[in-house]
Amino acid sequence: MKRYFLALDLVDDPEMIAEYERWHQAGNLWPGIKESILGAGITQMEIYRTGNRLVMTMDTDESFSFERKSAMDQADPNVQQWEQLMWKFQSPLPWAKEGQKWVFMDKIFQLT
Repeated sequence: MKRYFLALDLVDDPEMIAEYERWHQAGNLWPGIKESILGAGITQMEIYRTGNRLVMTMDTDESFSFERKSAMDQADPNVQQWEQLMWKFQSPLPWAKEGQKWVFMDKIFQLT
């Protein structure tokens, strides 16, 4: 298993943030989105928010790669529509590359 941490900002608007959170509540995720995540080898995913900053954790199995997930997403119109909808709420971090949403976080401390 490998664990990744990524960050992204939301548009700094309380109504938009609330709507983004509603889309991510149990039962509101579009059919097929969860299956596309699990099918790529992501075994667990969580998103946390403070203010308009998001942090996502992903646990993956040995079959996972970002290249494979990207190819799967590009081939799935449902995922493409979901990502387009989510992009209206999301704002790239100032240091993100052109077109990049989620940015990898670097681990800087471990207690043990």
